[in-house]
Amino acid sequence: MSISLSKFNFSIVVALMLAVLSLSAKDTEQQSRMKVALRKIGHELLLSTGDSTSRVLPVVRTNNSYELSFETEFEFLPDELVFLFKSILEEGNMAESYLAEVLDCESKEVVYSYEYSDAIVDGPLQCKGRLQPKGCYTVVFTIYEYPPNPHTLLSTESKAASAAPQGFLPMAVSIILVIIISALWLFYRKRESVALNTNVIALGAYGFDTLNMELLLRNEKTELTSKECDLLQLLYDSANNTIERDTILNKVWGDEGDYVGRTLDVFISKLRKKLEADPNLKIVNVRGVGYKLVVNS
Repeated sequence: MSISLSKFNFSIVVALMLAVLSLSAKDTEQQSRMKVALRKIGHELLLSTGDSTSRVLPVVRTNNSYELSFETEFEFLPDELVFLFKSILEEGNMAESYLAEVLDCESKEVVYSYEYSDAIVDGPLQCKGRLQPKGCYTVVFTIYEYPPNPHTLLSTESKAASAAPQGFLPMAVSIILVIIISALWLFYRKRESVALNTNVIALGAYGFDTLNMELLLRNEKTELTSKECDLLQLLYDSANNTIERDTILNKVWGDEGDYVGRTLDVFISKLRKKLEADPNLKIVNVRGVGYKLVVNS
């Protein structure tokens, strides 16, 4: 009886350890997903003001708060900000309740704030329809409550197992329970990892993160502007094939009319510098025609 009970307790400890590891991994992934969601909110916010070129700066996290900054000044409608937070965060099931604050960059004073929770979701929206003047703003997003974690089910199962009469849970059943929990945890980790990295393209020695507009090389990240990202994406899609200058200008700059004769050459030069760590990647100038991205295996 004592041997069976000891092994039974050991299986419970292993199950609890797996649950703790899984919760820690889930927290890390949740923070990464939150940063991606907030960058998307920043991108859509700038687009709503007609700005499709300015850069959303990297999100900075402090405990349960995330700080979203921008490269340029902008004006915004509170309605639009609330809509973006609500639609993007609810779609991703990111937070149960939160506080969104817009701060003036210099004074750090709150110029607008919005709180969301089940208790006040239908409450009045302050400053609705009132356009906030153009200025330098920082959006601070503070999470009060995360969605229920599916791993809490493990603690319920553990309590149920510990409540079973001693001696009625054979060693074989304990081992099977640990194996099932381990398999489910590994499957969940693999699925989450794939979901977070579907936007990363293998480009020579680099990882090309099209969503976050970054080049990844080992532990280093190189940020790209929106136009650099669009240009590199176009070159990648036609790797080892020449793209005419007019085609590039039309697809990357379109009808914006904000480019001049050497704009494309300047952007090509910037991309070359950011890709120089991999000698197998070259952006070649086909004289009188255009450019092509040469990828040597």
